[in-house]
Amino acid sequence: MLESSSRRGGVTRRSVLAAGLSAGALAALGPAAGAVAAPGGAVAAGAAPAADWFTGPARAVRPRFRWWWPDGLVDPAEIAREIDQMADAGFGGAEIAAVHHSITDTSVLDTAHHGWGSAAWRDGVKAALRQAARRGLTVDLTLGPSWPVAVPGVTPDDDAAVKELAYGKVTLTAGTGYDGPVPAPVYAAPSSVTVQKLFAVQAARVNTAYSSGKATGLDADSVTDLTAQVSEGKLAWTPPDTATWVILSYWQRGSGQQPEAGPHSSPAAYVVDHFSAAGTAAVTRYWDREILDTTLRGLLRAAGGTFFEDSVELETKGLQWTPALPDAFRAHTGRDLLPYLPAVVLDNGNQIFAFEARLTQEIRHDFWETVSNLFNEHHLGALRDWAHGHGMKLRSQPYGLQTDAIASAAVLDVPEGESLGFKNLDDYRCLAGGRDMAGHRVLSCEAGAYAGGAYNTTWDKFLRTMGGAYAAGVNQTVLHGFSYATAPGVAWPGFAAFSPYNGAVGYGESWGPRQPTWRHVPDIAGYLGRVHQVLQSGTVRADVAVFRQTGYTATGIGASWLTSTGVPLGWTHQFLSGPLLDLPSAKVSGGRLAPDGPAYKALFLEGDFFYGSTPTLAVADARKLLAFARAGLPTVLFGAFDQALTPGLPDDGETAELRSLTARLLALPNVRQVTDKTLVGAAFADLGVTPDVAYGASSTLLNAHRATDDADFYYFCNGKHAETVKPPVAAVDHDVTVRGTGRSAAGTVPYLLDPWSGRITRLARYTQDGDAFTFRVTLQPGETLVVALARPAAFGDRTGARPHAVSTEADSVLFADGSLAVRAATAGTYATTLSNGRTVATKIPEVPAPVTLDRWTLTVDDWRPGADATSTDVVGHTLALDALLPWSQIPELADVGGIGRYRTTVTLPESWSASTGAVLRLGSVTDTCRVTVNGTRLDPVDRLNPEVELGGSLRPGANTVEVEVATPLFNRLRVSNPAVFGAAARQAYGLLGPVRLVPYVQRTVA
Repeated sequence: MLESSSRRGGVTRRSVLAAGLSAGALAALGPAAGAVAAPGGAVAAGAAPAADWFTGPARAVRPRFRWWWPDGLVDPAEIAREIDQMADAGFGGAEIAAVHHSITDTSVLDTAHHGWGSAAWRDGVKAALRQAARRGLTVDLTLGPSWPVAVPGVTPDDDAAVKELAYGKVTLTAGTGYDGPVPAPVYAAPSSVTVQKLFAVQAARVNTAYSSGKATGLDADSVTDLTAQVSEGKLAWTPPDTATWVILSYWQRGSGQQPEAGPHSSPAAYVVDHFSAAGTAAVTRYWDREILDTTLRGLLRAAGGTFFEDSVELETKGLQWTPALPDAFRAHTGRDLLPYLPAVVLDNGNQIFAFEARLTQEIRHDFWETVSNLFNEHHLGALRDWAHGHGMKLRSQPYGLQTDAIASAAVLDVPEGESLGFKNLDDYRCLAGGRDMAGHRVLSCEAGAYAGGAYNTTWDKFLRTMGGAYAAGVNQTVLHGFSYATAPGVAWPGFAAFSPYNGAVGYGESWGPRQPTWRHVPDIAGYLGRVHQVLQSGTVRADVAVFRQTGYTATGIGASWLTSTGVPLGWTHQFLSGPLLDLPSAKVSGGRLAPDGPAYKALFLEGDFFYGSTPTLAVADARKLLAFARAGLPTVLFGAFDQALTPGLPDDGETAELRSLTARLLALPNVRQVTDKTLVGAAFADLGVTPDVAYGASSTLLNAHRATDDADFYYFCNGKHAETVKPPVAAVDHDVTVRGTGRSAAGTVPYLLDPWSGRITRLARYTQDGDAFTFRVTLQPGETLVVALARPAAFGDRTGARPHAVSTEADSVLFADGSLAVRAATAGTYATTLSNGRTVATKIPEVPAPVTLDRWTLTVDDWRPGADATSTDVVGHTLALDALLPWSQIPELADVGGIGRYRTTVTLPESWSASTGAVLRLGSVTDTCRVTVNGTRLDPVDRLNPEVELGGSLRPGANTVEVEVATPLFNRLRVSNPAVFGAAARQAYGLLGPVRLVPYVQRTVA
């Protein structure tokens, strides 16, 4: 909701401001009731949009589904039907994924004939692509079954298979020698792995002074290569002193990992090496030779979708490895890897040995930076180029490893995060930095995968989750997910990929026609599509670039001051890593970094969180940051960067060179160094750096800014930084100041874009100071708001020359029928000050009193298991309610899930006139709902603030109000499938209220 800079007399987004009225209300007020046309700038800066740019967003920007198939056990006719179901519900596409964790006996899937990649699977894909082309949807394909990427034909011993470096160990004490077999790996290889090759044997002296946690300390200068002393698998060696020594053996072998919940194919698929050209070639070769026949190639090229790679979850007991790693390490660092191996070898993800702490940090940094380079070049880069050769793009979740995901996001056409695995919004901001510096448009999100959420996830929970993610850079949603209708042995209401999961309620949700809320889902899809439309328009704007020495994500680690203090004040930031500084966009002009992209106003650098917060900086990166600052970029350094260290092992003289560079950097007038994180904000202020959005005081409000040739778009959400943040978010009600960018403020007007109704309306109350506009924002937890700054011509607005209000004593102010009007819920005379300096007094006559609606007739369609797993029987219930209660407290409805229709009659006085309207406040309602008044269905209901503008739909005398509510199926499943769902408590479904009809009177001001 939105108000001006004066607290009294503001207006709410849903009820008044900028005439966010229902269709009936607009009809009553006439065609010029404040609504305006689409903007002249749209998806791309400077591009002309279609007339319904916002009202009816294109399929390309609408939300998509992760579409789970039981491998190839699918019917092409059913596949086409499900494409129609998604299209009819307003979605933009689907990603085909072979996932069936809910099926414990995978033999029923018949992988020999219906596995992933089989003829049956290919026929299903072709059916999906053909029907999607007819309906305008986009179909994406995962690169293998489930995850990580794997293809049939690769065996664990192949060069192309995923590798690990396993270790063996023998401890020698008091000078005792060793004579025996080379120590075997601590962990035996899986039975599928038949070959393991001895890579090296070393000895090292134990030094407990360097021990850290579970890692045993070693003297780095004692590491001795014993590989040449191995003969016929045996080793004889005696330590040079009586200290404790360890003999370490390293074995290169396949890890034998298969994709999750397999097998999915015949022969079984094995995960490929993600760090070598051979691993990627195995994937592309299989697709080119075994899957992509002439027909499928043509369908994919015409579709122009993406190949998708899900989570990079390489599960090795030893160290993730590839045979070329030693050579790559030498090429990257100029050093041999072998002497440093003890500091990087892993045991089930845990470090085993450590040298002196700083040396260990340097070694591990260099090792994982090398791995990161291999991953980005040989895996992501190669797959991207191959996808382009087929007219497709590459979308991937490039995290899960200790690699530079920020740089990976720049490699990808479409980077993707996930609401389940990401710990807070800074994880998205990492990927957004890579996307935007590379000049890409979309940051996708695997959205709504809640543990234990099957058949009980509500749409308001989903929307609360995504509201903050959009503020952090996400602008495409892939819902988790839509399951194929059926599979052998499944129970009602049909196949669900993740439920049951280990015998219990699984990950949710499994959306589709099996859910009662599907009836209302077009409202949700329209809302999400409009948010995406705005957030894919033009280019992003962010205040600060945070430079990261280590580009990990999915860590939940933010930026000092900015995350904890700056964001609640309106600041925005993104994260950059070293490789992004080599991109063409990495230049400074007009005091902005990447001026044609995010146009960062400042750069912030602090110690490396992933390595003890040490103030590190690579020499090459220091040179670039110095060049940026010399070109005029304000820069703030937090920490002792006058004593900076290299992240990795320094060459001779490299530390001195680095400190010379940082000394020159710190000497510049537009650079500040602080040693207290609470002073970061003051340093920005001292440099004249201010955010595009300012709240004035700490707030839970989040924002994102996009700029086109014609408009600045500001997205707001009253949201959480992370799902686990406590206490819960409260409503916000305060002033917000936003700024126009790159264009004259003359003639610019703020507009409200309602993503629920699709209406674009002029904001009626605000103050202006040059290019800064101040208005009041009132939002419930999770609720969102979109404001655009544009000249009236961009929106075809006829009210642009009229004065607006800067303050009012009335409840709210709006433009209606091309004129400024005020509303009030009580009689009186109200003063309104206009932007031309005039003050106008408006008399509001008597207003009918608010009415609480507590007597209803409730008719329920009770969904129950039918004759088979995909059939649903509907049993009817009709009840007269004297009070609103959750269904769980109504005996006849305690175990019911379905659709309820609440109907009541409201009698209004004969004095009710065309200038009298009302807002219907629904209170609490679970889950989705629609409102009809006197037979006319009103605008979609904001799930996070269920208030409905009734406007001109009411009349004197009797009025019929109907609220249709759709619920999840969990309560029914508790009794129909108690083995899986029965242990959980009933959920509170239905219209819970209190429901209030709040009248108002509206009068023209000017």
